[in-house]
Amino acid sequence: MSTAEQPRILGLDVGDRRIGVAISDPLGYTAQPLLTLSRTNRRNDLRSLARLLRKHAVTQIVVGNPLYMSGDLSPQAVKAQAFAELLRTEFQLPVHLWDERLSTTEAHRHLDASGHAVLGRKAIIDQVAAVLILQSYLDAQSNR
Repeated sequence: MSTAEQPRILGLDVGDRRIGVAISDPLGYTAQPLLTLSRTNRRNDLRSLARLLRKHAVTQIVVGNPLYMSGDLSPQAVKAQAFAELLRTEFQLPVHLWDERLSTTEAHRHLDASGHAVLGRKAIIDQVAAVLILQSYLDAQSNR
């Protein structure tokens, strides 16, 4: 079986304008940035994600759930949950909502620590957030 045929988990940081995408390694230990999708409309978003699911033999999807610090639903969490349900229906795959509180803040910290310039950060911040979401999910699964 080639690497592209190994079952993978896709991690998504879903925003109004972009979707950061990360993917697990073939063994399911680490998350790696894949790309950032610029959102246009639901049909195109789903078509782009369908291509990624096929190309990487994805068997599960993890969607960041941006709750308030109190644990209450934020308006963005409501949107993320609706998008997760759309993915479940459209692709018939397990879709897990994963607490992503502070993932974007943490993504900025990682980029600061690596010396990445503030300019041009929008292009990769969503990918880094998706990596953090997916890595947190993978770590929790391995600790079970």
